[in-house]
Amino acid sequence: MKYHSIDAALFIKNRKNFVSQMKPNSLAIFNSNDIYPTSADSTMPFEQHRDIFYLSGVDQEESVLLLFPDCPNHELREVLFVRETNDHIAVWEGEKLSKETAFKTSGIKTVFWLQELEKVLFEMTTYCDTFYINTNEHYRAKVETETREDRFTKWILAKYPAHSAAKSNPILQRLRSVKDPIELDLMQQACDITEKGFRRLLHFVKPGVWEYEIEAELIHEFIRNRSKGFAYTPIIASGNNANVLHYIENNQQCNSGDLLLLDIAAEYANYKSDLTRTIPVSGRFSDRQKAVYNAVNLVKKEATKLLVPGTFWKEYHIEVGKIMTSELLKLGLIDKADVQNEDPKWPAYKKYFMHGTSHHIGLDTHDYGLLYEPMKANMVFTVEPGIYLPQEGFGIRLEDDVVIQEKGEPFNLMKNIPIEVEEIEDLMHQ
Repeated sequence: MKYHSIDAALFIKNRKNFVSQMKPNSLAIFNSNDIYPTSADSTMPFEQHRDIFYLSGVDQEESVLLLFPDCPNHELREVLFVRETNDHIAVWEGEKLSKETAFKTSGIKTVFWLQELEKVLFEMTTYCDTFYINTNEHYRAKVETETREDRFTKWILAKYPAHSAAKSNPILQRLRSVKDPIELDLMQQACDITEKGFRRLLHFVKPGVWEYEIEAELIHEFIRNRSKGFAYTPIIASGNNANVLHYIENNQQCNSGDLLLLDIAAEYANYKSDLTRTIPVSGRFSDRQKAVYNAVNLVKKEATKLLVPGTFWKEYHIEVGKIMTSELLKLGLIDKADVQNEDPKWPAYKKYFMHGTSHHIGLDTHDYGLLYEPMKANMVFTVEPGIYLPQEGFGIRLEDDVVIQEKGEPFNLMKNIPIEVEEIEDLMHQ
């Protein structure tokens, strides 16, 4: 891994919090992700399942975590299985976790090689009544591939039909949505790497540069700062491309007078950042561009103030819609009649700002969090309003990542990343 080692105290605490919410006499099971094939003998880069990483820190394929807090055999209350390593594997694939390094990473004392899983699991099943299975219940999930976790769940429920099943996901949705100080530090590092990439661009972007050249500058800066790379597929959208919300082709030339929407961010140690900035390709905003930009920035600032403990996500978005409506009226993009005659299910402002303002962020870009429960301190949200004007050939979105505080306004993890018009213009002309 490129990132520095993480204090195992984080994973020890995460497991303690999880098992405290399990039913009596139950066993929870977590699997690593598969390595997915592409063609021939090629594979996609490995991405660890966030849940097993959250609970163990293990960032390696073919790993299994078992948690059984009531097990009468105390050595089997926390068990980690990892792929057996040897000199041959070290030569061909690189160093894998040994039992000693697995313990150092996770804080789990009982570590077995993976081939011992069925034997050890059988003993544990004779003591337990319930299996906690790990299903993906994120509100944005659309999974068409059977995962390693799915296959294991089918196997264990078929092999041990007398056991009942419970779900890990509701517990993890609540736990993972509230960040530990160690997690916040890792997210800050991801944001700091993103800042370096963005500042690099302010001296690179000019008329004639291609969107993919900008992508190359970013990946260079991210990797040289110990990131695996982008936290998500980058959006580098010049001119009217900005009005395609998930534009990812990044293959067009940036022209003089255009705005460039950059939805780009780094990951660090599997933790994500999520940044959007919109900058002028020529280094100066036009008066019209500046007016729309400042309106979006104002909405972002006012929306941020609403992210406090006790706020509900749905009500928050209604209030942000009112702020955006006010700004669109000032810009002359809508009028009072549009507001008076609007469809409550699709308000007038949605013509120019059609997406949501905030989502949880953490180990996933769209992280775990139950949207029907009130916000809590140490949850991290994006704030990303936008105004999209295809008829004028540009779109503007601005986005920061903020941590909800017990009292007062959220803490902006991206507070050092330039955002004001004057600051952007000054830096682009240095």
